[in-house]
Amino acid sequence: MRDEVWNLRTQRCYRILEKALFAGSDRLGMRLTHYSVQGNHLHLVVEAQDGQALSRGVQGLCVRMARGLNSLMKRQGKVFADRIHSHELRTPREVRNAVAYVLGNARVHALRQGRPAPASADPYAAGPGDPSVALPRTWLLRVGWQNARSVAPA
Repeated sequence: MRDEVWNLRTQRCYRILEKALFAGSDRLGMRLTHYSVQGNHLHLVVEAQDGQALSRGVQGLCVRMARGLNSLMKRQGKVFADRIHSHELRTPREVRNAVAYVLGNARVHALRQGRPAPASADPYAAGPGDPSVALPRTWLLRVGWQNARSVAPA
């Protein structure tokens, strides 16, 4: 996010983001299956039919989020500082590690900043069972990752 955008891990910003993520969770050939909202960035796990569907789907999410945040902050202009950084997950282990990373990202950030790690699930993250995300369709995200061994955190 750009420097002038408020902390995303507040209830007022998160409500806007959650609404945008829900509305864009299954559109244009892309499905959002997991996410984590941090203070100045988001982590997403998505399924996409192809590169074009990924690009269109993420662009749609970004537009929804930017419009909502700009309205909340009574401002205009860019919200996102740069483009997305993507990595195609190809193996059950990669998917398992990515899901663990996304859902546990608040804990990692807290420990790096010298704050106590949250004891419960991150209220600014969502995965299967949360209505703001789509149910996965691919074998890797439905079944495959659950039987993979994770790599121990560094």
